[in-house]
Amino acid sequence: MTMSRPLRPAFQASAAPRWLAAGLWLLAGLSASYWGLRGWGDAELAPVPAPAAERVLADPQAVARGLGGGVPAAAEPAPAEASRYVLLGVLRDAGGRGAALIATDGLPPKPYRVGAALPGGLLLRELTPREALLGPAEGQVTQRLSLPLKR
Repeated sequence: MTMSRPLRPAFQASAAPRWLAAGLWLLAGLSASYWGLRGWGDAELAPVPAPAAERVLADPQAVARGLGGGVPAAAEPAPAEASRYVLLGVLRDAGGRGAALIATDGLPPKPYRVGAALPGGLLLRELTPREALLGPAEGQVTQRLSLPLKR
């Protein structure tokens, strides 16, 4: 009786050289791709100038419109003291707390909270949805500023 050895399939004996060849071709292709892209992408880069820093100024009329006011109407002449203050907007909650946008002496408007002192010694005493009430620290309201009606 003859003893036979198990036969090894033919593809196992030749698998190692095939895998080695595939790996070498893969490395060659990756290397060629790397050097090709590197040579293609070596164009000189143009510097991008930084944008100039510009100062942004708020437009008082736009802020006034945003707060519900508008351009103050100069239809009727007002007393000299009343023309000193122009109400351009009111921002308040249900309790009357908030701020008013008031222009003084033709200068750009500034926001004032309830209780804040305005130029000229008056305080912002109270706010309503369309009015600001001004007066001294003690005493009664001496001036009522109203928002101009929208047209």
